[in-house]
Amino acid sequence: MEDRYQREINYLRVSVTDRCNLRCHYCMPPQGVSVVPRKEILTLEEIVRVVEASTKVGVKKVRLTGGEPLVRRGITDLVRALAAIPEIDDLALTTNGILLAAQVGQLKAAGLRRVNVSLDTLKPERYSYITRGGRLEAVWQGIERSLELGLHPVKLNAVVVRGFNDDEICDLARLSLDRPLHVRFIELMPFGTAAAVSREGYMSTAEIRGRIEEELGQLQEVRKLTGSGPARYYRLAGAAGTIGFISAVSDHFCGRCNRLRLTATGALRPCLFHEYEVDLKGPLRRGATRDELAELVARAVRDKPGHHNINQGQSCSRKNMSQIGG
Repeated sequence: MEDRYQREINYLRVSVTDRCNLRCHYCMPPQGVSVVPRKEILTLEEIVRVVEASTKVGVKKVRLTGGEPLVRRGITDLVRALAAIPEIDDLALTTNGILLAAQVGQLKAAGLRRVNVSLDTLKPERYSYITRGGRLEAVWQGIERSLELGLHPVKLNAVVVRGFNDDEICDLARLSLDRPLHVRFIELMPFGTAAAVSREGYMSTAEIRGRIEEELGQLQEVRKLTGSGPARYYRLAGAAGTIGFISAVSDHFCGRCNRLRLTATGALRPCLFHEYEVDLKGPLRRGATRDELAELVARAVRDKPGHHNINQGQSCSRKNMSQIGG
């Protein structure tokens, strides 16, 4: 289905939980955020119903997010149910990787096709600091296991913060040289907790790319990888993988945005950076039919804004990423 701006909306990001097993500095305050009562979270069956209804208006691609999706009980069963929907041709998951090694085999067998792993540093002590206690070794075990199982492309997401991990930009980029890893550098977005550090910590894609090319050589643009994300991809000479850039602040990609976002509490967001939501949980629990749910999804598509209005250093939401599946 096309929206008012002739964009085909065929991609649904599904937050399966607001809970997370890490407390990353740019995502949550030290004490974490207040978790939603479990009765307010969509059940696995309700998520499947929403996805089935979404296919009636053209959704073909689904990505499971959180919070941390691998802490959700029954996540493998959900993957199996979504993979069985005939219209869904791409099923992926974004994770912090801590629990990935132990679960990825079952997820792959259930129908998961791809995985994205958050990785902001290659230094164990820094990783523990950024995440407030996470173990880098566990993440790497998950990445290695995903490569072994052929969950290609395996993408690594790195949020760059000046004065914090920008000294590792080239080390992270080098990960793409010898293995088929796809390293994506993400501009720090003024979202929730991150808004307080975005003015001083923000680095543009142009500066990040400049550092890579100065040390590692010219980047050559490559065709879009499997998936429907906003990254632009490049390759270092002879590299097995690629380097991507997601430039939400410096180069708005709204004109090619093709996604909707379902929060763990059943709200459908046409845009990550707008507060407008369409309630699906209420109609679901009142017995809405598939066609009625599909019409609500279609409403969200029709109401999708043409662009967002985020700017460096200016908060764009009252909520944290973990609360809306960002």
